[in-house]
This record gives sequence, structure tokens and C-alpha cells, in this order.
Amino acid sequence: MHKTPILLLATAAVTLSAQAEPVSLFNGKDLTGWHGDNPHTTVKAKTPEERQKSLAAQDAEFKTHWSVQNGELVNDGHGPYATTEKDYGDIEFLVEYKTVPTADSGIYLRGTPQVQIWDVAHEPSIKHGADKGSGGLWNNSPGTAGKDPLVKADKALGEWNAFKIRQLGARTWVWLNDQAVVENAIMENFWDRAKPLPAKGPIHLQTHGGEIRWRHLSVKEISGAEANDLLRGDDAAAGFTSLFNGKDLAGWTGAADNYEVVDGAIQCKAGKGGVLRTTEEYADFVVRLEFKVPAGGNNGLAIRYPGQGDPAYTGMTELQVLDNEAEKYAKLDPRQYHGSAYGMSPAHRGYQRPVGEWNYQEVTVKGSTIKVELNGSVILDTDLSKVTEYAGKKEHPGKDLAKGFFGFAGHGDAVAFRKIAIKRL
Repeated sequence: MHKTPILLLATAAVTLSAQAEPVSLFNGKDLTGWHGDNPHTTVKAKTPEERQKSLAAQDAEFKTHWSVQNGELVNDGHGPYATTEKDYGDIEFLVEYKTVPTADSGIYLRGTPQVQIWDVAHEPSIKHGADKGSGGLWNNSPGTAGKDPLVKADKALGEWNAFKIRQLGARTWVWLNDQAVVENAIMENFWDRAKPLPAKGPIHLQTHGGEIRWRHLSVKEISGAEANDLLRGDDAAAGFTSLFNGKDLAGWTGAADNYEVVDGAIQCKAGKGGVLRTTEEYADFVVRLEFKVPAGGNNGLAIRYPGQGDPAYTGMTELQVLDNEAEKYAKLDPRQYHGSAYGMSPAHRGYQRPVGEWNYQEVTVKGSTIKVELNGSVILDTDLSKVTEYAGKKEHPGKDLAKGFFGFAGHGDAVAFRKIAIKRL
């Protein structure tokens, strides 16, 4: 911040990622761990009391339409959705399902619709995309990645189909019967498309007018470290160049005396600050990195910094790096929290990992636009040319800069950065 406060499936071919420890979600005997909740009904409740009343009524109905038969979770096509008692964030979810003709169902993730399930030959559903196959993120906006499956991988009606679904933040991958049908697509928030998916939410198994059977349901909760690696992928293959050798500050200049290399990371010295910047300038670019903040930690990413002055104003912007949960920051301007373009555009909150854990962040700067993706969720997507109000200033001298240096704006806390790589656009 600126210094001035203003399942494990029976199908062996479908496997979880390395070091997986999946937990079964269904015991094959009864409905333990599940309750009834159709979120399209529940969302109509206007008070917590109304919500609890609605859920109680739905749970009673749930037990009349869902049953266990031969170790399978069975729905008769009616009633509220089967809903996990627990909320989940980053996961790999495995499940097998079998439908009847006219099937139109799906899987809600973080309480949000949905990974689609079709009867691909149902004539009335073809106009909705059924003939393209199951597994797509059907509620995404038309034309967006993941809306339609990459291939049609459905088996014939009456046969068991196997899903593996990975979700990291809003980033979503879906494999159907061992074929990739969605690859690294952002799942939109159906309830409010201006916001990312919630950080956590339940899994719903949708019921939609026809019998559907489920079995071999399991989930693996993915650690932050594993999620960071999966989100990042291969830097070189994606065209990124490393900015940090992990050993010293070669390639960096500016306030170098106020930074040090600790355990393979660039870290601001406690009680020190200033801007550590690259020796090269960048116009349009994507930068990816991991960062870790201590309790109350405060730093920033200098974007198109001219090499002097306060990057929050002399540069295009300073993107906040902040411990959002610290009590001392409880009353900040919304434009001062993590990921925000300082004093100009507020970022969505609630997507950082706990203090002391490494976060993965990717920043795309193109023309006057900036997008910040934190741990798989887009928390800022803004056009600074449209911003006319700046916290504490009548004018912003740097926001229209076409190029400048990239750097870290330290404010006295031991915030650390590692695995820093950049790609010119």
C-alpha cells in the first residue's frame, strides 16, 4: 500500500493429481453428509430466518425424492438438489453418473451452476447445445471459454459416465470419460457476473425432471502450494522470461539496499522501503509471481514506473499487496486493499491465502487496462482511462504512461516475492 493511508473412482484410468488424498462424499448406504437445497429457491429468502425455514422445508422434501439403491445415490427427477454439508474451495471432484432419456442435469460448484449433463440426442434440448455433449460450463456467457465442451465424450444412455473436475479459484478443468472437455476456463458467477465465484461453496447435484444415478463420489481439497503450481504451469512454454534468478538482485535496480534475497525470494527488509525495479522498461505485458505477506504486511507492484517519485502517482499505478485482514487496515478506502489500482479502482476481496502462505498472482497490462488474477480468481479488471477520481489527488500524472519499469514498492514490511516472470505483449 502507498505510505500515506487514505473420488477416487473405480475407473482406474481417471486419476487425481499427485499426492492426492481423496475423501469419499457418499457412504453408499444413506444420505449422511447431504441435504436438500435448490439455490434458485433459497436465494429468494430475504432474511437469515427465511433462509433457515426454506432449507428446512427443502430438506424434508429432499428425503422423499432421493434414495440409496445398490450403493448408488438416486434421484427420481424431482425435489431440491443434493447438497454437500461442507463448503469447498480448490478441489478435484470425481463422480460417476448415469441418466435416462431427456436428461438435463448438472453439477454446481461453489453453489454456482454448472457443469452440464445432457441427453445428447434429446431433440428439444439440441437448441440449447445438448448435441455438443456434456461437461461444458453451460451458464457461462455465450462465446466464452468453457461454455461448450471441446469434444463430445458422452457414453450411450444407460452407461456410466465418469467426471473429473478440477477447480482452482474460478479456473476450471473438466474431463469426461478421460477426455478433456473444458481446459483452464474461468467459471462465471451466475448470481453476479460482475464478481468472481465465491471463495468457497457447496457442491450441488442438480435434479431436473428425469432420473439420475450417482456413484463413486469423492473430493480432494487442493493445497495452496499445489494450486499455485497447477495454475502457473510451464513459464517457458507459455512464453515467459524469468526476472529473478533466485540468488541475488541481478537485473534489478533502485532501492536495492533495502531488499534482500531470503530463501530464494526477494524480500523487503523490515523497516525499509522504496522501489526495487527492473532495469528494462515494459509497455504491454503479463507478469506472474508468487508473494507472501506477514501479518499487517504492506507492499505494492509498481506498474509502468518512470524511475522516480511515488509509483502510486508518478507511474501508471501501484497495485496493492496487502494483508487485507489486518485490524489496522479495517477502515481503508476500498481502493486501497490488495490488488486494487491504488486510489483508482477497487479489487474484490476474500481471495488471498492465509497470512504466511504463498499466493499466485498474474497481472495483465494492455493499453489503459489492467487485469489482476489472484489464486485463479479475477479480482480486478479495469480501464484506468475511464477513472476520473483519485484518492487524495485531483489529478493523476502517471496513469496514461505508455511504458515504464516494473517493480516492488516497499513500505517497511518483510513482504516476499518469488518465481517472477514476464511476457511482453
